[in-house]
Amino acid sequence: METLNNPNIRDFNQIVIKIGSSLLVGESNQLQTEWLDSVCDDIAEMHKRGQSVIIVTSGAISAGIESLGLYKKDLRLEEKQAAAAAGQMKLTQSYQSSLDRHKLNVAQVLLTRGDTEDRRRYLNSRETLKALLRLNAIPLINENDTVATEEIRFGDNDQLAAYVAVMMNADLCILLSDVDGLYTKDPSSFNDAKHVAKVYNIDEEHFLMAGATRSKHGTGGMQTKLLAAEICMNSGCNVVITNGKIRNPITLLDQKKISTWFLTNAESKKARKKWILSNYIYGNRVIIGKSTADALQNGCSLLPKDILDVEGSFRRGDTVEIVSNKETVLGKGLSAFGSEDIKLIMGHESGKIEKILGFKGRSEIIHIDDLVIDCKS
Repeated sequence: METLNNPNIRDFNQIVIKIGSSLLVGESNQLQTEWLDSVCDDIAEMHKRGQSVIIVTSGAISAGIESLGLYKKDLRLEEKQAAAAAGQMKLTQSYQSSLDRHKLNVAQVLLTRGDTEDRRRYLNSRETLKALLRLNAIPLINENDTVATEEIRFGDNDQLAAYVAVMMNADLCILLSDVDGLYTKDPSSFNDAKHVAKVYNIDEEHFLMAGATRSKHGTGGMQTKLLAAEICMNSGCNVVITNGKIRNPITLLDQKKISTWFLTNAESKKARKKWILSNYIYGNRVIIGKSTADALQNGCSLLPKDILDVEGSFRRGDTVEIVSNKETVLGKGLSAFGSEDIKLIMGHESGKIEKILGFKGRSEIIHIDDLVIDCKS
């Protein structure tokens, strides 16, 4: 897949963004509002392009420390939980205030690890997040630290972001950090440390490269980011770790800013396609002709000019059925465009997409890597 060799933020449909506490809350426990505004500007631009965005944020405890005046070094568990309760409200208000400038709504969702492990809670959480995205809201997720115990002591939001990415079948998870990505050694201690630009398979050598965090507030570090990347890659989701200390860090990724990309391989693609098969369709379909059906079965992607009709209402990144001549279900795939946009561009060549829609999207409606043919529905 070309995207995986030369990844570009614009090529992805469903994106989870993890924002670390060391970025969001400075050493003085003050929320970095100007920096947050720049990130929300990036998110608004992604939303404008039709990309679905979910935020996983840290920083509730750190923000609450300031509100409650808990400045001592070693906080008891109940004090951390109290700080989380105060700080979560402060965090949500800050995100909403920033996204208000773009007329976007934030919806707070608090999860614990149990919500991703218990099947019923997992499905309920997933459907809630899907509903929020359909309603054009930006889900803002954090661990429910006021009721969690083990999560505060041992958990980290890198892995929470990974579990959310898997839950939502995201194709990209962005881990904004205070480092440029993975190095062969700790760059602050070794002058000969070399940056690792791309990783296609995480192994023990990569974990040996990873060092412990030096952040005052964070509980993560490169090791937990590697664990998160491994979780994502095993389910077909790509990951990028990049330094978020600068303004507009996501936009700068498109300008080849230094970062480490963890890119999926053939085995993870198989896992992704199994996931696509398991998705419920909600009556969403794209109708094609026989010649297009033959082309898809021979390994082609589905292009705008191939679409004859659209049924249902869906967003970019949703699963749809591909139906030949309104009768034969040929397969399922993840649509790179919402139903309303497809209605505008169907029958047209891919080169006309930007002129018709006003933004440059993918050239395919469904890329071959997001397409499963001959499935039994």
